[in-house]
Order: sequence, then C-alpha cells, then structure tokens
Amino acid sequence: MRLDGVKSFQHARFAGTYRDLLSDPTYTGAARFFLEELYGPHDFTARDAQFARIVPALVRLFPGEVVVTVRELSELHALAERLDLEMAHALVAETGLDGRRYRAAWRQVGQASHRAQQISLMLDIGGALSRFTRNRWLRHSLRMMRGPARAAGLGALQQFLEAGFDTFAALASPALFLETIAVREHKIADVLFDPEETLRLPAEFDTLDFVFDA
Repeated sequence: MRLDGVKSFQHARFAGTYRDLLSDPTYTGAARFFLEELYGPHDFTARDAQFARIVPALVRLFPGEVVVTVRELSELHALAERLDLEMAHALVAETGLDGRRYRAAWRQVGQASHRAQQISLMLDIGGALSRFTRNRWLRHSLRMMRGPARAAGLGALQQFLEAGFDTFAALASPALFLETIAVREHKIADVLFDPEETLRLPAEFDTLDFVFDA
C-alpha cells in the first residue's frame, strides 16, 4: 500500500537525519521518543479521535496545560495523516519509493504552510513536555492520575505523557535538542520544495543521501 510506503520511508528518513542523536546516550531517549511518538509510521487516527471525543474528561482529569498539549498532539497526527495520504495519492505507481519519487510527490502536494505547521506542532509538543518536567506538582499530579486515566480509557495517553516527562527530564539541554530538530527539519523542507533541485544539505547531513539521491 502506497500510504504505508510513505510512512515507512519518512520513518527511515527521520532515523537517518538524527542518526547521530539516536546513537548519542545524551539524546537517545528524546530522539527515539520523537521517532516513534511524533514521527512514527503508525496510524494514530483512531486513538487521537478517541482523545478528541473525551476532551471534557481530560479537562477534569488533567491540568489545563496538559490538555492543550494533547490537543496539539491530535492536531499533529491528523495533519500528518492527511499530508501522508496526499503524498500516497501523488505516487502513481506501486513501485519502490526512492528519494527522487518522494521529492517529486512532495512538490506535487505542496502546502508549504502546512508543512511548516507540522514542524511547529512537533516542536511545541516537545517544548511543552520539557516545561512540564520543571513542574514538580504537575509530575506528581500525573502519577496520581494513573488509575483514573486507565479507568477512563486513557491509558495510552497516560503512557505517552509519562514517557515524555521521563524523556525530557533526562535531557541536559532540551533547548539544544529542540533547536537541532528545528534547524534540520526546516532545512530538509527547503531542499524538498526547491523546484530546481539546486539546494543541498550541509555536510553534517551527508547521511541523508539515500533520501535526496540524484
């Protein structure tokens, strides 16, 4: 299925882009969290739709700033799913997906503003999780919500939030990690949107040749 191919290709691309962070013990946890939870190949539509339906319950169970982050998470996954589907439709054949075909489909779909929004939401969620780790009361409240969250059918959300807390609490410099994500993702988008294919990635992106092959 072409949609699965797009998701898998992008998952591999992200793993290649942040190979250095994934192999660095300082950043492995955070990079893995982004790779699987925010940029993973999974279809989060059903789960996020469930979250959206029970926002009133979230408001009662979780602090307001956590609810905002959950809404952003649902928005991110919905936007990513729509863009991935349009990419799949732009691929006219079922043959293997390589860098050239991916880049052509990306430009055909376009929507640069939505691509920028996708990056922004990803960074907003990471930034929020980073801020949450500095709030001891919030962390304690989240732990206390394990039982009620499971009872309300929010066990997956609880797991996501706790994993995010633990991941960013272990980071010595969350700001540097998020800045690295921002710089690389925006640069890659610029290269993909370049109609003349004249833009090139910096030397530290050499591991991404398989995505932007000639």
